[in-house]
Amino acid sequence: MDLESRRRWEAYTQAKEVMLQRSHIPEAPWWVVQAVDKKRARLNCIQHLLSQVPYHEIEHPHIELPPRVYHEDYSRQPVPQSMIVPEVY
Repeated sequence: MDLESRRRWEAYTQAKEVMLQRSHIPEAPWWVVQAVDKKRARLNCIQHLLSQVPYHEIEHPHIELPPRVYHEDYSRQPVPQSMIVPEVY
C-alpha cells in the first residue's frame, strides 16, 4: 500500500460504505468478510459460500464395479514433486 492510499483510507472506506448501501439488494447481496486474520477469513468465506447452496442427500442406486484390470508391462510414472498440492490438513 502506498502512502497516498493510506492518506485516503477514510475516503475509500466511505465510498465503499456508500456503494454497499446503494447496491445491496436481496437479488444481489454483498457479503463482507472480516479479514484481519487472512487464513480464518478464507475459511469463513468458504464456509459461508457453501452454506448458501441448498444441500440435501440424494439417494443413489448401488453400482457394482467390475474388478480393475492390471497389466504387468505397465509401470506408473512418478509425479514431479513440483506438481503435488501440499497436504495441509
